[in-house]
Amino acid sequence: MKPVIALVVLAAASLAVHGASFSTNPTADAFVSTGASGSLSGNNYGSGGAISLSAPGLPQGELQSVLQFNLGGAFSSFNGTFGVGQWTIESVTLQLNAAPANNTIFNTPAAGLFSISWMQNDSWTEGSGTPAAPGASGIAFTSLRSTFIGAGDEGLGTFNFSGGTSGAFNYALGLTPGLTADLVTGDNLSLRLFAADSSVSGVFNSRSFGTAANRPLLTIVAVPEPGTLAVTGLGIALLGGYRLRRGRK
Repeated sequence: MKPVIALVVLAAASLAVHGASFSTNPTADAFVSTGASGSLSGNNYGSGGAISLSAPGLPQGELQSVLQFNLGGAFSSFNGTFGVGQWTIESVTLQLNAAPANNTIFNTPAAGLFSISWMQNDSWTEGSGTPAAPGASGIAFTSLRSTFIGAGDEGLGTFNFSGGTSGAFNYALGLTPGLTADLVTGDNLSLRLFAADSSVSGVFNSRSFGTAANRPLLTIVAVPEPGTLAVTGLGIALLGGYRLRRGRK
């Protein structure tokens, strides 16, 4: 292989494996519940101290959760690393830390399947309700179903949950068009967590949990666009070739 060509290949390969990552906590999150008899469907629990999901038909009713992330920091970080618009998303991972069901509003954690979806509508508000003092404003089970779940939402995957009450769980999200668009424009990103079978139940720490390391965490990995790799690699190769020729002289 000629020296210059070899330098191009090595430079491109080196850049390709050097992606950049950015992690961020939610700016808002909330769980909503039907309650055992449906009587809690209009209540807000945005400051309930946890997020949760449970299958319909369990003793305390169905629970779902929503999380919102501001992606402006990731957008600025990747632009600074690779150049404005010169990057693409390689992976997105959501980390959740399991917790025990310390309030009777939650179902007992149990193993099963749950799904995560990208929400097209980001206009929901967290609210300030708690299990002891439910709120009248902010997202509730009824408004989630009637207003914020839409035909444009996109499934990001269905995942196994062990039913644990402690420890971190990582879920790799599908790179759907809506999710990717939010990421590459630095927009707000809303996610919905809900049961995908008849048995699953989980409780997780929310963004207000006292230990920052145990709050929900979204980690985005970006890599340079292929065109950027080629141009940069060519520049490195030309510089290397120039130096090689000078050395021979």
